[in-house]
Amino acid sequence: MSIAVSTDTRVKEVSVTEELITFSLMDGRVVSVPLAWSWRLSEATPAQRNNFEIIGDGYGVHWPDVDEDLSVEGMLHGVPAPRPKK
Repeated sequence: MSIAVSTDTRVKEVSVTEELITFSLMDGRVVSVPLAWSWRLSEATPAQRNNFEIIGDGYGVHWPDVDEDLSVEGMLHGVPAPRPKK
């Protein structure tokens, strides 16, 4: 007997708090990383954090006010955004 399970890793919902960036995925999983993993979002205002668009057929999220892009793959594999060298 086999059971069909959906593994649709596209983003359904996004939330950014003072501590976490959270993606709710189409298949029901919820993936979170620390806000500090995105220096751009950690330095952004709450209004800037809440201004996002789901891009790439749902495989990523873009924050136009701070020019930040995060992918589902990066969230699942735990890849923090590197801060540019000065």
